[in-house]
Amino acid sequence: MRGMRPGAAGRRFGVALLVASVNILASGPVAASQPLPGVEGAAVVRIILALLLVLAMIAGLAWMLRRYGPVQGAVSGEMRVLASLSVGHRERVVLVQIGETQLLLGVAPGRVQTLHVLDRPVTGAGGGLAASQEAQGGPFAERLRRMMQQPGK
Repeated sequence: MRGMRPGAAGRRFGVALLVASVNILASGPVAASQPLPGVEGAAVVRIILALLLVLAMIAGLAWMLRRYGPVQGAVSGEMRVLASLSVGHRERVVLVQIGETQLLLGVAPGRVQTLHVLDRPVTGAGGGLAASQEAQGGPFAERLRRMMQQPGK
């Protein structure tokens, strides 16, 4: 094929393909009474029904998680998260209190590292998680919280 022009190989392939398809069409139709090798129709229906069942189960589990929330373990009064701050796409700095000790932890995918053990506990205005949530929520969240706490209105 060295001495051929660039389009000659493509034309030869096209002619060969045309000749092969004409030969197939000229051979006549395949008899309908002969079973074709492969998977039976009943097996295909069973596979499709099994796939639909699995998809329905996945959708049901997703609905249950959305409705009832993720499963959480027992909450101990001795350990709680006081504040959390995102420092990257998937990295966070978390302030955790265990008993009287407060730890500053760096949390990344697949890794948790102690950054600092605090000598004096950190206290804020209102303290703890509520203060960090108010700071993150902004003025609208604070107003909504006050309105919900007003009795009888």
